[in-house]
Amino acid sequence: MQSWLDGLESHNGPKYQAIADAIDHAIRTGALRPGERLPPQRALAAELAVDLTTVTRAYGLVRDAGLIEGSGRLGSFVRNAASLPAADLIGDPGMIMPPQPGFARLGDALREGMARLLHAGGQSPLLQYQPRGGAARDRQEAARALAARGMATREDQVIVTAGGQHALHAIIGSLFAPGDIICAGRSTYPGLIALARRFRLILRALPGDRDGLDPDAVQSAALAGAKAVYVVPTNDNPTTATLDIERRLWLAAIARRHGLILIEDDAYGQLPEKPLPPLAAFAPEISWHIASLSKIISPVLRVAHVRAPTAEAARLLADDLHETSVMAPPLNAALATYWLREGIFAELVAGVRSEGVARQRRIAPLLAGLDHASHPEGYHLWLRLPADAPAPADLAARLGPLGLSIVAGERFTVEPGAPERAIRISIGGVIGHERLSRAFEGLRALLHA
Repeated sequence: MQSWLDGLESHNGPKYQAIADAIDHAIRTGALRPGERLPPQRALAAELAVDLTTVTRAYGLVRDAGLIEGSGRLGSFVRNAASLPAADLIGDPGMIMPPQPGFARLGDALREGMARLLHAGGQSPLLQYQPRGGAARDRQEAARALAARGMATREDQVIVTAGGQHALHAIIGSLFAPGDIICAGRSTYPGLIALARRFRLILRALPGDRDGLDPDAVQSAALAGAKAVYVVPTNDNPTTATLDIERRLWLAAIARRHGLILIEDDAYGQLPEKPLPPLAAFAPEISWHIASLSKIISPVLRVAHVRAPTAEAARLLADDLHETSVMAPPLNAALATYWLREGIFAELVAGVRSEGVARQRRIAPLLAGLDHASHPEGYHLWLRLPADAPAPADLAARLGPLGLSIVAGERFTVEPGAPERAIRISIGGVIGHERLSRAFEGLRALLHA
């Protein structure tokens, strides 16, 4: 038997999935090299004593994942990663993507969940337009999940959106007028910067430290006319700062005192094994809480649950969302509901968390002595560059072919002037451990050239 198929019998799940996982692992660890020919399907089926369709299905899964390609009668070959565009390796280089904890788990959850949801066939209400704001079953389950995190939430306060950015677009577009001031950290999520530009709002950069925004600075901004504060409270993008419990209480108290709108983009809040209470738990009547699945499970779903301060505010936001996209993808929203109800959601988040921790441990020795920050259970880094380091754009161009996603600090700068000389690095996505190590070895070499 091929050496990379050792241990196939111990795999839990369908045989075709076990074979696909073995091929995936062999490619990512180097046991199967780029350009190497895979065994002919009939020969492998005979060797494993399985049906030809089992092997064909396994090869199809790996081919769909972009790891192998066919050459007609010549058979299937490991795809040459060096010939792929960088985008095929890391997706959109401007986005942080969750690490894939394994070839099978997310795919299995998607296939099994979709099959169960579509069991009713053509009579399924999931194949029809949904009510504004989302189907009742999805809002009910989301309300339970949000309440379990410390935010008292009713079904009529929840809106289901097509991802976090969709939610943020609707909140910004419906609550603010040109010239309104929103305060955020000096380096913040580019999606907010783009929306502020689009709606002609003023973004006010506030100071902070490695623990996040300075609440006193938020108070000063409120006294100077700010209408809202935008915050990613856990594992901030890009700085990775996390507000501790005292600072969350302090910030919530200041916002309530001055009537600030709290926009809580809690993209990573559910990732830690022991998560901190959201800001909305301390100031529910002024908070818009966005809980997206993109960063804690996968961006493929395009689903987020939004908790509005009131039922009336939720209804108005649902109307705005309907004008821009009609609805979130019904099947995906229902899948998230099914996962929440059955406990699969927590399993998938735990898988992403575990893989993020493993990757951080892998690269920790290569980060020694570098000025960087990260969340211990996250999968992106904020690296401040030494004065003699290459320009961030050069680093991104030279390390992109290795599958490393690097974004220059200037992309996150709220106010023009002197952007922080830093880069945000994502260690998520499909990059394997060996390749990740090589990429960071290359980064370290460039920084010390």
